[in-house]
Amino acid sequence: MLIIGAATAGTALSLAAVTSGPPVLSAASVSSSSARVRASTRSADFGQESPSPDARHVADWIADSRDNANADFIIVDKRDAKAYVFDAEARLRGASAVLLGAALGDDSVPGIGSRPIAEVRPEERTTPAGRFVAERGRNLKGDDVVWVDYEAAVSMHRVLTTKPSERRLERLATPTVDDNRISYGCINVPVAFYEAYVRPTVATRRAIVYVLPDIKPVQQIFHSYDVTAVRRQASNRATGDPLSTR
Repeated sequence: MLIIGAATAGTALSLAAVTSGPPVLSAASVSSSSARVRASTRSADFGQESPSPDARHVADWIADSRDNANADFIIVDKRDAKAYVFDAEARLRGASAVLLGAALGDDSVPGIGSRPIAEVRPEERTTPAGRFVAERGRNLKGDDVVWVDYEAAVSMHRVLTTKPSERRLERLATPTVDDNRISYGCINVPVAFYEAYVRPTVATRRAIVYVLPDIKPVQQIFHSYDVTAVRRQASNRATGDPLSTR
């Protein structure tokens, strides 16, 4: 995390997790939804990437439900320590390994954004999960960042190398995810990836950032539904398969 206490510097940007917006379907309600009987569904295009099942699930749900409201979006898969940048039509633009909060957890401690960084305990250094409206801004040092959760002082920014002992560049380069937990909660990305994909995504308009959970089920965080199941049910109905009515 670049800073703790960002919320005390300047006017807040109102970038807290979105709790309202375009209607979405929960797994419980999908059986009565028109989504079940649609003739076709939409899926995300990951190109040559092989995402985790959770990342695929959320990306396909975003594509099908249009939860992104015609905005470009970024998925941060914490379990896989990877970020995916998509255009508004759910086509992948770029993907990269990322560094995340040192502590496992899906929630920020209340008020953490206004506390000095020295007072943040190790177990509080989490990257919160959820759906966030992101926007470019600057930290107290004047560096441009992408604010994910402004109130919690969580941003996405270029990887920090100010403490060589942390070996952040080396952590990004390893094939494992075990050493990708090092920050105070912020999402560190390679400089080239930030300049080529992250920064342009929020350069002129809002973007949505979906941070997948460490512990909680993704359906609980996003109220998402299984697009593959919806597609299968629609196909069964079209062919008159009696199993589709069960």
